[in-house]
Amino acid sequence: MSVQNESARSYWRENIRIIMTYMVIWFAASYGCGILFVEELDQIQFFGFPLGFWFAQQGAIYIFIGLIWAYVFSMNRLDEKYDVHE
Repeated sequence: MSVQNESARSYWRENIRIIMTYMVIWFAASYGCGILFVEELDQIQFFGFPLGFWFAQQGAIYIFIGLIWAYVFSMNRLDEKYDVHE
């Protein structure tokens, strides 16, 4: 296997790891906080609303937007590490 081919495989392996990490966080925030743990979270008030309700309606969206920014930052670092940046 060539060095370039091995580098490409390593790049994609790290890329998939990053994607899976952010997908797990998004799943935990949207499904976990918005559905599974809603009863417990509703005991906490957040801006006058039960926290579980807020996560289901707004919080998961904010977390998703934050994850997009984190993904951009992570991929820029990964691109520089493997010298495939713009």
